[in-house]
Amino acid sequence: MISIADRLKGVGEYYFSAKLREIDALNKAGKQIINLGIGSPDMPPHPAVIDALQQNAAMPNVHGYQSYKGSSILRKAIADWYQKWYNVSLDAETEILPLIGSKEGIMHICMTYLNKNDEALVPNPGYPTYSSAVSLSGGISRNYEMNASTNWSPDFLALEQQDLSRVKLMFVNYPHMPTGQNGQLNLFEKIIAFARKHNILVVHDNPYSFILNDQPLSMLQANAAKDVVIELNSLSKSHNMAGWRVGMLCGNKERIDEVLRFKSNMDSGMFLPLQLAAAKALSLGKDWFEELNKVYARRREKVFELLDLLQCNYQKNQVGLFVWAQVPNNVKDGFVLSDDILYQYGVFITPGGIFGTAGNMYVRISLCATVEKLTEAIQRIK
Repeated sequence: MISIADRLKGVGEYYFSAKLREIDALNKAGKQIINLGIGSPDMPPHPAVIDALQQNAAMPNVHGYQSYKGSSILRKAIADWYQKWYNVSLDAETEILPLIGSKEGIMHICMTYLNKNDEALVPNPGYPTYSSAVSLSGGISRNYEMNASTNWSPDFLALEQQDLSRVKLMFVNYPHMPTGQNGQLNLFEKIIAFARKHNILVVHDNPYSFILNDQPLSMLQANAAKDVVIELNSLSKSHNMAGWRVGMLCGNKERIDEVLRFKSNMDSGMFLPLQLAAAKALSLGKDWFEELNKVYARRREKVFELLDLLQCNYQKNQVGLFVWAQVPNNVKDGFVLSDDILYQYGVFITPGGIFGTAGNMYVRISLCATVEKLTEAIQRIK
């Protein structure tokens, strides 16, 4: 009998992978579920981006293997984007590595730096892929719990009391998913000081900085950040290109070269017309983000109305693609509330517990649904 590899033990199927099958089965049974759970932008990219893809894909000489480091045009566009919006200077030749989505970058980083039983600090609540990537690479996840009382930031005093001798990586994510807590430069400086003291490489996952946020930040803006920080970024949320799978890794030359040693053995580069279209997307001006955020702002007001109906508590100053809310005191946890809403009213909202135990008493609602869909969800629950 063929058995699976040990590395898969303890790593379950991604929550949304299984949940979407369940929702699909309910839809086939005629339930017409309104899915407010997943952060997959439902609007298209800018028309100029689609035109760039179409025009370049029609060229006869763009269909071969590409550079493992990505097109120089895309790398230059990423460098210009970081300079324009974050005021961060990056060398397009040596400090940028395009990715087939930033999710693959998380895995590449873990495989590059973690040996068996090395440890990585992972936020709780946080993106589940951090923990699964650490496990698949043979490492051990050590959760650092965050809560509303500390504005969802690390408790550095608690961390300092632990044995950190085996910790090699620390995952951080601001604007934070799932809580919507925005990043601040003074917090970034604290993280960097902590990492430098303990010889830890910080992995900052930064895909949400342009959504409902007037001041996008990069951790690389902080002083001497490149010494201990590598940053993941993505066009998935900011440019409505989730299915295009275009991301990036930014950091100093040594880190980029190290990750490339692993990545170059895993793929053969991204389709060139995709890269050229992504470069076009990165050249879009302020108007693009303003129009995008007007839509999300209207949707967020509807989500607030839905959460009021459910008697959940939430902060209105959240940023990013979701709204995070605490369930009422008379509800056991977010899983119970999520299932009740799904099976009684045909509306799916995400239980906060899938992001870690610190999220058990919360739910998360995506802004990737039209005002009409959100209104229909409200009417069903009413």
